[in-house]
Amino acid sequence: MTALTAAKEAERQDGEIIPYKVAASTTIYKGALVCDNTFGYAVPAADTSGYVLLGVAVETVTCGTTAGAVSVRVYKTGVFKMAKASAAQTDIGVLMYVLDDATVAASSTNSIKAGYVIDIIDTSNIRLRIDTVVQ
Repeated sequence: MTALTAAKEAERQDGEIIPYKVAASTTIYKGALVCDNTFGYAVPAADTSGYVLLGVAVETVTCGTTAGAVSVRVYKTGVFKMAKASAAQTDIGVLMYVLDDATVAASSTNSIKAGYVIDIIDTSNIRLRIDTVVQ
């Protein structure tokens, strides 16, 4: 690779929704938190060592036995309703961590960042802003 010596088209892609190849034998449901499984494939989010949050699934997809045979579109920005036990006003502004593909908590075993609480819906649900933690 060499530095540019003339102008080029940047081939820009919108960064709000990005497709990711899905791991083999995996179903990701619409609205699920989605992680990279350390092998470069999308999986439902889980409190698993090495996982990194990619975003929230735009659609439901199922991949058969061949990894990468299908892709899931993932929101990289936005605010989403997520489950959180004992949600309280004191959670506003607090960094949450992944427990599973639909649930977050103020702490977890493997500390997979999920986003920041911006609103409390009720004692079981919050609104989570993912923009600052997705990869």
